[in-house]
Amino acid sequence: MILLLGASGYIGHAFKEALQVRGEEFRTLSRSQLDYTRFEALYPFLKDHRPSFIVNAAGYTGKPNVDACETAKADTLLGNTLFPQALAHACAMLDIPWGHVSSGCIFVGCQVATENGWVTEKDMTRPEVRALAKTSPAKLRGFDETMTPNFSFRDPPCSFYSGTKALGEEVIRDVGNNYIWRLRIPFDEIDNQRNYLSKILRYAKTYDNLNSLSHRGDFVTACLDMWLDRVPFGTYNVTNPGFVSTGEVLAMIKAILKPSRDFVFWKDDAEFYRQGAVALRSNCIMDTTKLLAAGIRMRPVHAAIESALSNWQPGA
Repeated sequence: MILLLGASGYIGHAFKEALQVRGEEFRTLSRSQLDYTRFEALYPFLKDHRPSFIVNAAGYTGKPNVDACETAKADTLLGNTLFPQALAHACAMLDIPWGHVSSGCIFVGCQVATENGWVTEKDMTRPEVRALAKTSPAKLRGFDETMTPNFSFRDPPCSFYSGTKALGEEVIRDVGNNYIWRLRIPFDEIDNQRNYLSKILRYAKTYDNLNSLSHRGDFVTACLDMWLDRVPFGTYNVTNPGFVSTGEVLAMIKAILKPSRDFVFWKDDAEFYRQGAVALRSNCIMDTTKLLAAGIRMRPVHAAIESALSNWQPGA
């Protein structure tokens, strides 16, 4: 039996649907049923029920976005760091394997090819970087799983959300048998306030940058396949291969959905952070070489976005 935590959330709900489609035996557990963030409640439950695997899609992202984490710091730290740590130790004591939904938001920037090798560039709005993205995308590559997060409390500045997600990875990495699944800006074909495409469609102004993304269904499929295929435990960047600019996404939206409105970009970072955001935002490219080497396939990011828009299901 697989135990799913966080089934009511955006990603957790997708795990629930995928498990149902696959016909897997599973159960969900909510905090209203049991406050599993408390070790003294979590450990006896796991000992009694002995799940074969646990999917942890629980965490604190803030509503409507990560800006809320800057004030709800206790909840953010509990959901993203302290609870995963408690779960890791409970699972290790009971020899229960599990998977943890983490985030690519613990990185910022990308790797840029230079005459002296690959160097990290944190600011991908620089004209030189944007030019390479258009003319020589192979000269930009993402952060891989061996690299240390550079948008964290240990490498500031960062958002409080990203800081707690990076700490969450630290405290579980070497405890028991687990997967760390790094999600990055989720989207799919279903209109939802958490859907990246929905956000772009509704924003008064749009922030232009380069990013890796994760199609929600592709992400969940990849994560479950890792466990069912017994891929080696460890950290994996679970994003659709490649990267995309906000401008490219808007071009696809205009071509496929043909919205009646015009889209406006923020003038620059200064205007965005002065008027549109509180917490610093992570914009980054993730490397998926390890995922592909493990035999896990995801559609290229442009193909996944085009498919989502072509099958768009608008909300009420």
